[in-house]
Amino acid sequence: MSHRAEATQARQQYIQDELEDSAATKRRILSECADAIAGSVDTIIGALNQGKKILLCGNGGSAADAQHLAAELVIRMDPAIKRPAIPAVALTTDSSLLTAGANDIGYDRVFARSVEALGSRGDVLVAITTSGRSESVNNAIRMARSIGMSTIGLLGGDGGEAKDLVDVPVVVPSDNTQRIQEGHITIGHIICSLIEREMYGHHE
Repeated sequence: MSHRAEATQARQQYIQDELEDSAATKRRILSECADAIAGSVDTIIGALNQGKKILLCGNGGSAADAQHLAAELVIRMDPAIKRPAIPAVALTTDSSLLTAGANDIGYDRVFARSVEALGSRGDVLVAITTSGRSESVNNAIRMARSIGMSTIGLLGGDGGEAKDLVDVPVVVPSDNTQRIQEGHITIGHIICSLIEREMYGHHE
């Protein structure tokens, strides 16, 4: 076999291995996280029925997930379901606020400061951290709890400190950051879809 053919075969094997590992993680999510996912939906629907809002935060890829899921809630998931916007705010999008906070009060407090400013009793914070050990996210959870908000954690590995801080921990059963992030966006899509279907599906 030529070097080029070996390289092609190795690449194809890597693609297969990665997809199979991702699929296996999703199966573990089904067996280990379904109740927590349902609990997250109940928590958010309960808050929305009381006229409350959703705040989301995370770092890096988790910041992207926070923005992605906020967009799904505000805009829509299923175009066949005609519904009003769901109030959701990603705390990761204001560069002036984030850089001022990092410079003036320390990055580990930037999300907590935003929760203090924007959060109210009965709102929900969705805290996204693959390790559960991000101090900027964990401090946001602490602030949310002090205000009287409900808290949901999209976590991974052993859940870290965040697992014991949040009301509803959803811990992707993997130690691989990529698999955890893939799990988080899948879980987030399921949560957003169920909220939309259960609150507004009857308007189809």
